[in-house]
Amino acid sequence: MDKMHAGLIDSIKPFLDYYELLDGVSYRQAIFIFLSNAGAEKITEVALDFWRNGRTREDIQLTDIQNALSVSVFNNKNSGFWHSTLIDKNLIDYFIPFLPLEYKHVKMCVRVEIESRGYAVDEDILTRIADEMTYFPREERIYSDKGCKTVDAKLDYYYDF
Repeated sequence: MDKMHAGLIDSIKPFLDYYELLDGVSYRQAIFIFLSNAGAEKITEVALDFWRNGRTREDIQLTDIQNALSVSVFNNKNSGFWHSTLIDKNLIDYFIPFLPLEYKHVKMCVRVEIESRGYAVDEDILTRIADEMTYFPREERIYSDKGCKTVDAKLDYYYDF
């Protein structure tokens, strides 16, 4: 959604609004799922604030982030939701944040990818790959910059060559 032209998303407003029927079809039971990177900076900010206050990522509740995320997405000029009537008219019920991944989560991704290729898990290689990933903040290395997106390519270096 963050790649869409601001305003284009409003073209589906009739399907989400409170109409009984639209062209003879009821969409009242339909579920629309929009994926977006809009609001990522707000999610990161909340996660880092929790960490700085000695709380874990798992302590973050939807209520801790929901309103701030909605406002952030609505006011982000680089978002397809920028000043969208979908948000303005409260037609989006929930923003479900994808929290940044920690080192332990990256290790899980590496393990799953190794196993999915049919290799025995070598803990040394698993740890090396997780260590090679980039994390932020730079000194503390708490959250993965790219999640698990580059794990596949890194495994090629260790296993497929």
